[in-house]
Amino acid sequence: MNLRVLRTELRRSVAPWAGVVVLVPSLAFLYLVDAAWWRDTTAWTAQWTPMAMWTRSLLYYLWPLAVGLGALQGLRDHRSKMYELLTSTPRPARHRAAVLTGTTALTLTTAFALLVLVGAVQVWGNTGYTHAGWLPISLVGAFFLVAGATLGMGAGRALPSALTPPALAMTAFVFTVLMHASLGRTETATSSGIPLTEPNQVSLLSPTVEEVRDALLTLSASVHLGQTVWLLGMATTGFVLLIASTRAARLIAVTPLLAGGVAALLVLPSDPARMYVVDKAAAEPVCAGPVCVTTTQRARLDGLAGPGKEALRLLHTALGDRAPVSVRENAAVLPWGSTPRWSRESVLFEFDDAMISGVTGEKLTRALIAQAMVPMCVPTGWSGTAADPAAQSVAVAWVTGDLEPLAGTGFSAAEQTAAARPVWQDLKALPQDEQLARISAMRTTALSCEGDPLAALKGGASR
Repeated sequence: MNLRVLRTELRRSVAPWAGVVVLVPSLAFLYLVDAAWWRDTTAWTAQWTPMAMWTRSLLYYLWPLAVGLGALQGLRDHRSKMYELLTSTPRPARHRAAVLTGTTALTLTTAFALLVLVGAVQVWGNTGYTHAGWLPISLVGAFFLVAGATLGMGAGRALPSALTPPALAMTAFVFTVLMHASLGRTETATSSGIPLTEPNQVSLLSPTVEEVRDALLTLSASVHLGQTVWLLGMATTGFVLLIASTRAARLIAVTPLLAGGVAALLVLPSDPARMYVVDKAAAEPVCAGPVCVTTTQRARLDGLAGPGKEALRLLHTALGDRAPVSVRENAAVLPWGSTPRWSRESVLFEFDDAMISGVTGEKLTRALIAQAMVPMCVPTGWSGTAADPAAQSVAVAWVTGDLEPLAGTGFSAAEQTAAARPVWQDLKALPQDEQLARISAMRTTALSCEGDPLAALKGGASR
């Protein structure tokens, strides 16, 4: 297809509008809606993989539109009443189909690439960790748009009716919804008995992805491979439908779609833990002495090193040999609703923790001490109670000597002080050995995530 043919196709087809529909509403959606894609380390402009995942998640709406617009494109010859004339020309049908699909594929791919480019430019200025692991996520996303539009074109040619485009778009949307609402999810429960649903193998036939909840999570290679097989079958069926001239040929054209779906299910992982996996390179620790962060956050290491080392010094003074010896960003990604796992040897923290994010200097030191003494044990994705920051405030006061409310707990200073001051006064009135015993009991309860740390600190039953 030369440039003259391309210009002609762009003028007489809906391909340019397909590109506009992909690009403009997507940017408007991302920039006008204040939602999860603007927050914390998983913001779409913060890291490469979250950027690719968030733009890919927009296919929840864009892919059905691409299918519908493809069907509208497939109706062009029927609407112009030129189908019989074109089939009588010596030019092979596959050449005409290639021009039609190629033009639409070019505009859709360009639009999606521009969307990714907008995010990439911002990510480039916000992170010190650059890698190519995000590219397959975006490439498969663009392929979903192209394959969906090609299938829509073939269906529009095979079913030349004004109702075909909206019907196909709605069918594609219902398919996507079902993949993320019922058919594509399996009910399960966490180790603590909390019910939840997880994506299953069938959900990976959908163009979109799960909501981004951790910057270290990415799609596995088997997911990319399986989805590519599925899309090859989809695109082949669409192309064959475009050139098929008999009913039998149209029926046979469905074979690649079915075969691609079956082959994809044989390749796609069935275990949710093998669908969304931790990027090992991104999770590699980068350290300044005993203070470590993941590679994705290495730009924050300088600001963390000083307060982290000071927190370790104060903890060693207060706890002696029982004190942790390192500060590390928590690279473990647990399922939603799971109970956190903490360590006695290391202070594990997350930059998305409101107590850590946005604080520096002494406040950051106090937040790390709180995390070392009384780490939060609420299930992943849940919130705590006023007793949690109260226990943390008392623990930090015991290490530093000053009772002060902590920032980022979700509770006001008055609420924290009202719960913590009586406990702090009672603790200070005890002999030093008894204070250490209660602090140790509280820390043991908190680290094991079994019982109430504040109750242990008061000297009562921790369960």
